[in-house]
Amino acid sequence: MNIYLPSYMTDSILSHLQFAKNTNQALLAILLDPDKLPLHEIAPKIEIINRSQVAYIFIGGSLLFTNNLDAFILEIKKHTTIPIVLFPGNAMQISIHADGILFLSLLSGRNPEFLVGNHVIAAPLLKQTNLEILSTSYLLIESGRETTASYISNTKPIPPHKPEIAMATALAGEMMGHKLTYLDAGSGAENSIPVRLIQQVDQNIQNPIIVGGGIRTKEHVQAVFKAGATLAVIGTAFENDSDLLTNF
Repeated sequence: MNIYLPSYMTDSILSHLQFAKNTNQALLAILLDPDKLPLHEIAPKIEIINRSQVAYIFIGGSLLFTNNLDAFILEIKKHTTIPIVLFPGNAMQISIHADGILFLSLLSGRNPEFLVGNHVIAAPLLKQTNLEILSTSYLLIESGRETTASYISNTKPIPPHKPEIAMATALAGEMMGHKLTYLDAGSGAENSIPVRLIQQVDQNIQNPIIVGGGIRTKEHVQAVFKAGATLAVIGTAFENDSDLLTNF
């Protein structure tokens, strides 16, 4: 499967993702964490990304110790026209300089703050921006060890050997009106999401599926796409090896 690079001239991010799903195209995103990438190292990283088949740049982290989200995004925009999508860990991780934001509802857990609480805080702020709001069912899948996302959200991930639970949860999110489904093993996951789980979710929903966590090779990306994902997200692997994208 070839990685698809959409045109960003007129259509929305959501329409790109839906078109890619409808036409069985594959999209690749790189996740950059402001806590882990200093401003002075952004330019060489983006140069590598620009030479590869990356469709979106996701920005976010579970904590964000540094208060430089705006500066981080503006520095990236100096070097690329690739759309920037916020992947927020909480309601404070908002920047008007991005192009869109994943409005994540953590359906795999039962913590009301991550189901709707943070959304209530963020909604009035987002209404004042021009960000494309991407309503997203967010499902954490257990990856062999506790991740920052599961610890901070105080939720228990879905067991990887229970694809029927992931399927039912994703289906519920779609029925509630969410437009995207994100299956995430978490940053630095020990184990990636099983292909069988992705397949079962894909066979039962119409939403484009985003898959992240533990993806480290081109072959793994291709397996994720073959299982039914529309967008694969690489984060830690790119942080550890900038040459990773030369294989794409």
